[in-house]
Amino acid sequence: MEIVVVGCGKIGSTIVASLVEEGHSVVAVDNDSTVLDGITNIYDVMTVCGSGTDCEILKEAGVSEAELVVAVTDSDEFNMLCCYLAKSMGAAHTIARIRNPEYNLNSLAFIKQELGLSLIINPEMLAAKEIHNIIKMPSALKIESFSGRRFEIIEMMIGEGSPLHNIRLMDIRNKFKAKFLVTVVQRDDNIYIPDGHFVLRSGDKIGLTGESGELLKLMRTLGLERKQSKNVMILGGSRTAYYLARLLGETGHRVKVIERNNSRCDELSDLLPKAVIINGDGAQQEVLEEEGLSTTDAFVSLTGMDEENILISIFASSMHVPKVIAKINRPELAVMAKNLGLDTMISARKIVADILVQYARALENSLGSNIETLYKIMDENAEVLEFNVKADFKPVNIPLKELKLKEGILLGGIIRNRKSILPTGDDVIMTGDRVIVITANRRLNDLSDILA
Repeated sequence: MEIVVVGCGKIGSTIVASLVEEGHSVVAVDNDSTVLDGITNIYDVMTVCGSGTDCEILKEAGVSEAELVVAVTDSDEFNMLCCYLAKSMGAAHTIARIRNPEYNLNSLAFIKQELGLSLIINPEMLAAKEIHNIIKMPSALKIESFSGRRFEIIEMMIGEGSPLHNIRLMDIRNKFKAKFLVTVVQRDDNIYIPDGHFVLRSGDKIGLTGESGELLKLMRTLGLERKQSKNVMILGGSRTAYYLARLLGETGHRVKVIERNNSRCDELSDLLPKAVIINGDGAQQEVLEEEGLSTTDAFVSLTGMDEENILISIFASSMHVPKVIAKINRPELAVMAKNLGLDTMISARKIVADILVQYARALENSLGSNIETLYKIMDENAEVLEFNVKADFKPVNIPLKELKLKEGILLGGIIRNRKSILPTGDDVIMTGDRVIVITANRRLNDLSDILA
């Protein structure tokens, strides 16, 4: 598929990498030739140097024949104008990065309609929502939701002495009252889509699907339920910090934000009346201790430097803060951080890249793709997809045990009329269902792709 990406900064370069990996034909546009040289040294893409609001540059990039144009520069207004021009020149679909908090939901809806945008993405808001979900269930390493939060998949580690150690999956439902399904296992560097005979071991990272209440019940049974993180300390006053503090304030959390820039502190004080804003350098141990790091329930490091987030998060862990979350965008540093003991990391780049991959796959299907949601889990080694079952899906009303699925495919859930079903061999797929599929080493565009 022909895709044009305008703006090749941190977010844009990650999007380019993900789309190239998916096999799309990508044209990268940026006004910095050095940035474009760095991209062409790594990826097989066409590049055009110039402004994304210059019609001649857009024409050279081929937007008139493009199926998708993505504008992700640092300027919201530039991205909107770029998408408007691209749409006017013949681009089939356009996506703009718009992240200014001044644009409320009504404004964004109006902008989307008037400019003919297919999608608006706000990386900072998306990252804040992911952190907020984790803070609500501190034992989880990662939480993703489907169909209006009625169904979730979470990642967690099996610790030493866990009741899940040395248990076959077919025996789990008899041992635990909670309704859940183990859908994927990461053991060392290997990914498994397990069957009923698979035996769990301590040290495994597992993916669990189920309703939120059932997953919380499981945590209690396993002795992993931690008290709600009522006191949250956020380091750095970025846009992500603003969105996170606002979400936490709406759910009754006590929030403290530490920011070294005095003028930014004044802005945050006006924007976040429920939060405590501290003007200080959070890289100084004394500042964190004076502000009560040792008694906080959750610490989130959101500075603009991955290295600083890693080091300060390690210090927070050494102070026995129950939940520590670090923003780390560079994959190589995320691996180092994991080896140093940090287990919960988020990346706005990856979140946005997942959304773009999902949207691009949806466009690829000539019949109109039924992909509704796509997440990459287990350190990007597995995918979870939510499909909307349409009338053209033939094997409906057939017991799942009679369907021949490709290797490395597991059905993790069915959502029917707002009711969540953990599928067994006797369950069936019906038109109108939403089906959760977990896969490793396979690229799915359509629900029919799961069939052997």
